[in-house]
Amino acid sequence: MKKYCEECKREVETNIITQKESYIVCGEEIEVDAQVLVCADCGEEFFCEELDNNTLLAAYNKYRKKHKLLFPEEIKRIREQYGLSQRAFAKLLNWGDKTICRYENGSIQDKAHNSLLLFLREPKNMRVFLNENEILLDERQQKKLYNAVGELENKTKINDESNLIDLYFSNTPCAENGFKVFDYEKTCAMVLFFAHKNTDLLKTKLMKLLNYSDMIYYKENGISMSGLRYAHHKYGPVPENFDILLGKMAADHIAHIEVLYDNGYEKHQVVPDSNIPVGMITDDELNVLKKIYEKFKDFGSVEISNYSHKEKGYCETKQGEIVSYIYAKEIELN
Repeated sequence: MKKYCEECKREVETNIITQKESYIVCGEEIEVDAQVLVCADCGEEFFCEELDNNTLLAAYNKYRKKHKLLFPEEIKRIREQYGLSQRAFAKLLNWGDKTICRYENGSIQDKAHNSLLLFLREPKNMRVFLNENEILLDERQQKKLYNAVGELENKTKINDESNLIDLYFSNTPCAENGFKVFDYEKTCAMVLFFAHKNTDLLKTKLMKLLNYSDMIYYKENGISMSGLRYAHHKYGPVPENFDILLGKMAADHIAHIEVLYDNGYEKHQVVPDSNIPVGMITDDELNVLKKIYEKFKDFGSVEISNYSHKEKGYCETKQGEIVSYIYAKEIELN
């Protein structure tokens, strides 16, 4: 392809080169390998709409992958499996008319919308949602959607709870989960231990207590207690998909979150709804849980968050990245 080069003042041959470029996506800097059209003689860069669009798409997709957001084709697949038009789907979700269209054409969805779409990917979840929101559709659309849900349920026959665990939590032992398949019952027992020990336990502090319990247990035994993966968060390490896990615990009457207001501030307090099942926690696990409780019992949420920020595993990872259990050997509870 020949183009006119302003530097060379003539028509020149062009080359396509690959170079690192940074784009701001949703306020975050994303670096990608960009293909750029340049002058074969002097290296001057040319505008190329196709290449620039491909680079921007690559930046968006890298952001989606990092933050575990659905890709446009996945959103389209969710909608189409129920036989809904973009307009009907947006109407059911009570979103703007063009929202689904924008998402399917490449706009990045917010976290709340992404979570709802993930939830509705499963037919049984769609049935629950439809039962509560069918008034948003006309009678013909309701009937069509109920039929589609029924057909999908008959085909898949997926157990809701097993699917939820498999979808969001790792079942392959590796360094990121402490070489243990995720153990829901054990995690519930850990939450109940700390919630019963501390009657005003806040969610932020609980997440750090679980992280330290798992890491120290791994350091002493070579395996994690819960099998949870912990992600780098601005408030310190947090269990991956923990809001989903807390939602399941609330549904199972294990523990729930109460929102309290103190001098205008919103506080999320962990409230136990049951006792720890007998025999669920081993003596070695209990010793670690007690050690973590004693170490941090007088720490507030901010204090324990700041404390966790000094750990090597946190310092050497970035927002959203998994903090490997390999870093557990560096933790010293003085």
